[in-house]
Amino acid sequence: MKDVSVYMPNLMEKTLTQAIAERRATPSFDGAPIPDADLKKILDAGLQAPSGYNMQPWRFVVVRTEDQKRRLRSASFNQPKVEEASVVIVACGDADGWRKGDLEEMLRLGCEAGMPENYAEQARTVIPNYLSNHPNLTAWLYKHVMIAFTSMMLMAEVLGYDTAPMEGFEEEKVREVLNLPLSYHVVALLAVGHLSGDDKFCGGRFSMAHTVFDDEYGKPLNL
Repeated sequence: MKDVSVYMPNLMEKTLTQAIAERRATPSFDGAPIPDADLKKILDAGLQAPSGYNMQPWRFVVVRTEDQKRRLRSASFNQPKVEEASVVIVACGDADGWRKGDLEEMLRLGCEAGMPENYAEQARTVIPNYLSNHPNLTAWLYKHVMIAFTSMMLMAEVLGYDTAPMEGFEEEKVREVLNLPLSYHVVALLAVGHLSGDDKFCGGRFSMAHTVFDDEYGKPLNL
């Protein structure tokens, strides 16, 4: 008998090119639930993202219950789409993860996958020295969390969902709603679901001539 619990891929998946070109910050969602298999695929896309020293400092809180979305909305300047979305993924960076076991777990996984032992031994010294003396660890966290965040956003779009990346929230209120540890920095919210009503207009993008240079600043890149 066929196992109906096995995830069947969405035959209407977009190409990555389509997802990037067509993505909009969705203004309103219809609230329809997202299947667990799709949510897992979205989250897995973020967990596969690259990070400095492979330290993976991201932490994600998946908000799905109506009560919790309502509380999160109150911490996000009362924006309705927080409550309307099927799922809101709260992306955080843990400033102390490397002190609390992440480093050893990363090295364990690395060694299982073929990391040379001499590299692992060097990393046990180099990584703590780098992170404990970093001049702006918060900026370091934000950079890596946003790489994972973007991977999740694009995977959601590829699967046919609409998304709204959000930076409109009050961090301390979000921290209280989600009961976050003090070492967690709230980086961004990703609302995911299906569009309700009209999509947001296309705001346009600057041309390559305006933003991309060849070898040095001011030299046009001709492609």
